[in-house]
Amino acid sequence: MYFTSEHRLDGGVREREFTLGEIPGILWTAASASTPVPLILLGHPPLGLDTMYPRLVARARAALAEGYAAATIELPWSGSRPRSAATDQARTDLHRALEAGGPIDDEIVDRLVLPLVDKAVPEWRATLDVLLSLPEIDGPVGYSGGVIAIGVRLAVLEPRISAAVLFAGSFVPRTIVEEARQVTIPLHVLLQWDDEGNDRQSALDLFDAFGSTEKALHANMGGHAGVPQHAGDEANRFFGRHLK
Repeated sequence: MYFTSEHRLDGGVREREFTLGEIPGILWTAASASTPVPLILLGHPPLGLDTMYPRLVARARAALAEGYAAATIELPWSGSRPRSAATDQARTDLHRALEAGGPIDDEIVDRLVLPLVDKAVPEWRATLDVLLSLPEIDGPVGYSGGVIAIGVRLAVLEPRISAAVLFAGSFVPRTIVEEARQVTIPLHVLLQWDDEGNDRQSALDLFDAFGSTEKALHANMGGHAGVPQHAGDEANRFFGRHLK
């Protein structure tokens, strides 16, 4: 890992941009931290770190206020990273199907989501290897938000993740629903009841599939971008019960 820049934000937040191979990322820690703290990995949609930065830094500030460090990475084929012609075509096919108002074919969802999961999850795990070697960071680790299929795969494969907050707001391949049965860590799942880009029943089916004995579904009225503040506050309290 190579730190490319460092900024001191107001409120005692230390923000460092880094690269790990071809993967850009950002690490937020408290400038005054004297002992290692737990870590929350901040997932996000594949819209690019520059686009997502305002929301990510707000989430990072909330995590630091609760005594954690926070980190995120650029997803494959987004932001400044090289594009994928196959993913771009799958996204075009998805938008065309949505505009037509018809059902979304499983094959389109698989082409769009599964390659992203297959590439992003090893990158998250490699990043976690390095982050946990830093003296200011210690376990346990939580995962929060982003593409829910990535969160499911990480929850299955990564034993260092102790709890996860998942956002039911993206398409989920059927194979990922089957993988969800292997998830055993505590889960806090957020669902926007009127999310225009997410099939509500599919989200409920995914929640039902999770194998965790401790899982909670928090549904709120409103569209995709209307997650209320109290839902985020409750997610922080969830991590407080499982990461400290």
